[in-house]
Amino acid sequence: MRELRAADADRELAVSSLREHVAAGRLTLEEFSERTDRALAAITLAELDDVSRDLPAVVAGDRTGRRAKRFTGVVFGHAQRTGRWRLPRFSLAYVQFGDLDLDLRQAELSGAVVSLTAFVVFGNIDLYVPEGVEVDLGGLTVFGHCRESGRNVPPLPGTPLLRVKIFSLFGAADVWRVPPSWAGRTFREVIRSIRQGEHRDLPQ
Repeated sequence: MRELRAADADRELAVSSLREHVAAGRLTLEEFSERTDRALAAITLAELDDVSRDLPAVVAGDRTGRRAKRFTGVVFGHAQRTGRWRLPRFSLAYVQFGDLDLDLRQAELSGAVVSLTAFVVFGNIDLYVPEGVEVDLGGLTVFGHCRESGRNVPPLPGTPLLRVKIFSLFGAADVWRVPPSWAGRTFREVIRSIRQGEHRDLPQ
């Protein structure tokens, strides 16, 4: 018996469901990106079902009990926030004479759109996001830089939106788009690899 083929509407519905699971805290951004790729490439309904086989039905108002991290601050030091953590709809970061690494690849989002505002004074902030996730980067920089680096992969349909606003005085802010195959690399290795152009040799 032939397997039933999936239609575009089936794929779009699957991606929409995955986005709800991100908001509920069941999927990280990196997991969402990987599963969305599989959903959009699915030919049959069976392949599409396999994308969410370990996920329950989405329930309205379903949210994780993990506590959101609304503020991260560094003064005369270095801090990292990595691993699985929850990013609320609105959050703040403050860096003064220090360095901050925010790894958003394993972050759980509190909605389809989340906003992060960072204030940097004589310091540096680095944000790491998976490829294919939509980032709206803006703000104001005085005597410093604010830039995105990595492959310009088109955002996946239904991807949550990260609004990042950087206000910097004598500071540096970088958003690094990290390929999924680099999951085991340290922050320093990721930055070095992107600067050396290794990401350009990866298959699209």
